[in-house]
Parts: sequence; C-alpha cells; structure tokens
Amino acid sequence: MAVKTVRDLDLKNKKVLVRVDFNVPLKEGKITDDTRMQRALPTLKYVLEQEGASLIVMSHLGRPSTDREPELSMSQLSGHLAEISGAKVVMAPDVVGDEVKALADNLNAGEILLLENTRYYKEEKKNDPAFAEKLASLGDVYVNDAFGTAHRAHASTEGVTKYLPSAAGFLMEKECEFFDKVLENPEKPMVAIIGGAKVSSKISVLESLLDKCDTFVIGGGMAYTFLKTKGKSIGNSLFEEDYLETAESFLKKAEAQGTTVILPMDHVVASEFSESAAPEAVDSEDVPEGKLAMDVGPKTVEAVKAKIAVAKTVVWNGPMGVFEFDAFSKGTEQVANFVADCAGTTVVGGGDSVAAVNKFNLGDKIDHVSTGGGASLEYLEGKALPGVVALKK
Repeated sequence: MAVKTVRDLDLKNKKVLVRVDFNVPLKEGKITDDTRMQRALPTLKYVLEQEGASLIVMSHLGRPSTDREPELSMSQLSGHLAEISGAKVVMAPDVVGDEVKALADNLNAGEILLLENTRYYKEEKKNDPAFAEKLASLGDVYVNDAFGTAHRAHASTEGVTKYLPSAAGFLMEKECEFFDKVLENPEKPMVAIIGGAKVSSKISVLESLLDKCDTFVIGGGMAYTFLKTKGKSIGNSLFEEDYLETAESFLKKAEAQGTTVILPMDHVVASEFSESAAPEAVDSEDVPEGKLAMDVGPKTVEAVKAKIAVAKTVVWNGPMGVFEFDAFSKGTEQVANFVADCAGTTVVGGGDSVAAVNKFNLGDKIDHVSTGGGASLEYLEGKALPGVVALKK
C-alpha cells in the first residue's frame, strides 16, 4: 500500500509542519556534511512554491543527555538552511510554547520557521500525546520526510499524525518505493549482499529475504561464524558462539530451497586488527592460526561479480571487510563497483555500506542509496516502521 504524499495535500495558504532528518555532523559549530539537508530540499522547495504556503521545520540533532546542550542546537543550521533553500529562515527559541506559537502564527508565505532540537524534550522520544498535540498546533498539515527516524515512534514522527492531515515528503516516498519494490515484487534474479560485523544484527534481514533471493553474498566479520559452522578454521577472526546453530540452520534452509550462498573462498588477513597491519593473501577457505580475516580475496570477488552481472535486483547492506582501512578495502570497493555497474535495480541501505559507496564516489551510479541506517535495516527485516505506517492510514 503506497503512502500518501505531499502532492495529495492542499497546501494553498497553509502552514506546513515538516519533520526532516537534519541530524548532520558538526565540527566546532560548522556542518561537515550537509547530505541530509540536501536530500530534504526537494520537499521543502515544493512546499514553498505553493501559493501562500509557509514552512515550520523540525528535526532532532544528536542525542542530548541534558535538557539543553548548546552544541546540539539547531541554530547552528539556520544560516545554511537559508542559503540552500533561498528562503528567509526564522530561528525559534524553543520547540513549543507561546513564543514559538506566535512566531508560527505570524510566519509569512515563503518563509521557514526552524524549531529547536526536538530531543531537548524527553516527551519527544516518549511520544507524549500532549507534546505531539502542541507540535501539531503550529501547523495546518503535516509532512514527514525523515526516513532516518521512521523506525522510531516519536512525537514528531508518529504522534503528530493523530492531529493533522499527514503525508510523506519526496525523500520518504522514494525510500518506501524502492524498499517496497525489493521486498514485495523484486525482479529476478535477486542478489542480497549482507555484510558487517555480527550475525546477530543481520540474521533477521537474512531470514526476511530468504524466500525472495536467488543468491546471498555473506561478507564481513559475520561470514566467519558461517565458515566456522561449516568446519573451516577461522584463526583469530571474529565469530559469535551463540549464533553457530542459527548460521547452520540458515545455510540448511537456503540449500533446501536452492538458494546460493557465497561465503569467503579466500581472504586477506593480518596478524592484528590495525590500520598499519600488513595485508597477507590466503588462497584457501581456511584462515591460518594466529591470523584474522580483514577482507575477502580475489576468488570470492570473482564469484560475486558473476552473480551481480546477471542480477535484475541487488540489495546491499554491510561491507565485505574492514573497508575503513585502505589496505583492507579492496574487496568492498570491487563489490561496490559491481553494484554500480549492474543494469538491474540497485538499493544500498545501512550506514556502513552507504559510507563505503560514498568513500568510493559511486552514489550517483546506484538507483537508491538510503538515508536511514536503522530504518533501512528494519525495513529489510520486514518490520513495520511507525513513521511510515502512520502515513498509510
């Protein structure tokens, strides 16, 4: 079921309350990467182009532990928001309250009121109905364009929808569209590349995609729990004792339904987990004693390449190895390039794989690079995201 979008709302002469994900990295009060702000821009500009419409923008920033940490104030973003939107931005002194309400009421068409950090209020994370109602009182309609927080039932993402006509922004719409396509009706053959450190954090994704995928590529630290359950020696590589049976069960299920599972066939290893460690190639499934696997080797890469080359759908969540260390980034970089060159639908979700795509400058060549780490992971697990469900009612 598709979400209702901002196009479905009558915005003429309306004050539009928009939840965005402006949780951007800051260094000494300066934005170091404005990607999240840029991704929300099409929705913000669309609203401002509607006759008589004005914008009330809300977001969280970081994780405030006390009530008001000045280094997590949204005021640090107001100048840049004015610059990229081309609109006048009024900075609110708070999130709710009489002064904020007066500023919202007096907002002119084409102007933006930027609210303070929603997480300055503990009522935000508690999804407090009274707080949600106060937020809702600032606008006439509500638009959620914060996919990155859609897996949280917070006042500004879910609670507010109970009090205002609500819809998804363009970014939220795109995220749902691509993930729904992959989960509900993927074109075959479908390849899922699942990497990362731990089986425990990815087993739900593997299980969710099992009846949809033709091939799984399992890489990163989690692969060594699977190799160990197959009786291979893994040296000092990371593995999860508690998940050996889970890994074995998954491999049996995949085999029973004819799904291919590619695990590392060769490795790049090191004597220690260090950026300065010397990489050593191991042309075997077994990792030597005293060594730990840091990346996949060329045989594994070639096997992955063959599957991605003919895939009609590729989902990638998690790197192949320790790509943050240049000496051990080759496997992840090569796989990233195969995904970028694939003619099928390509979707990358999850923080580390997105970081890898950005590191290798391949974002423009992939159909959809998700903005939500936890949200995209939960979507792939088949979970209902509160922020999305609220827009489907």
